Amino acid sequence: MSRPSTALRASDHQNDGRPHLLLACTGSVATIKIPLIIQALSKHDISMRLILSSSASQFLQGQSAEQPSISSLLEIPNLEAVYTDEDEWSQPWTRGADILHIELRRWADIMIIAPLSANSMAKMVAGMADSLVMSVVRAWDTTAILDARRPNLPSTLRTSTGKKPLLVAPAMNTAMWAHPVTHKQAAVLEQEWGVETGGWVRHIRPVEKELACGDTGGGAMREWKEIVSIIRQYLDVEATDNVASTKTK
Repeated sequence: MSRPSTALRASDHQNDGRPHLLLACTGSVATIKIPLIIQALSKHDISMRLILSSSASQFLQGQSAEQPSISSLLEIPNLEAVYTDEDEWSQPWTRGADILHIELRRWADIMIIAPLSANSMAKMVAGMADSLVMSVVRAWDTTAILDARRPNLPSTLRTSTGKKPLLVAPAMNTAMWAHPVTHKQAAVLEQEWGVETGGWVRHIRPVEKELACGDTGGGAMREWKEIVSIIRQYLDVEATDNVASTKTK
């Protein structure tokens, strides 16, 4: 995959008038749904950027029509760039140089991690920052103080307490989802950090179905069309297809 042609500087996009959607995928087979999500959202006048964890990138290597190559994703309209961990420190850092995970946070009006793997859920709750995805999450403005509202954007791009929303759609094996530690982590996302309690995280809980591994039960990522509907509510855009609307919380 080719590197982004130019370094990202969030201030260069401050007044472009387009909502900025930062998407991310971590290590789950549900990563193969991200091309469908991006394609559906590309019909709107928004700007998108995608981060793939090292394990997530293994699911998009051109194996089949539903698993296109990462480079081919850049042919989708309004997808501006795709990043991997290697892009964080592609050159030795010097004083005054931009730091990618900070610029991505500043650039984004909203972020969604779909899928959020069991491993990444644990890292997120623990506050780890050992990858580009987790560094952006760790640096997220949880105070609504650092990142000012950009002009001419819908109010739905902020929570009721003025914070930029961070959506997560977990996907994992049924046994992983049923594990007691997962319940504790989900409680942090929903109760301590949840948008309904004044926080910034919207937890899009998984569903029950037969998983790719053959197990049947909870842990499957929410159906991709429903995820698109939820994102559209935050972007305050109308559906241009048959994806049903889901109320924003």
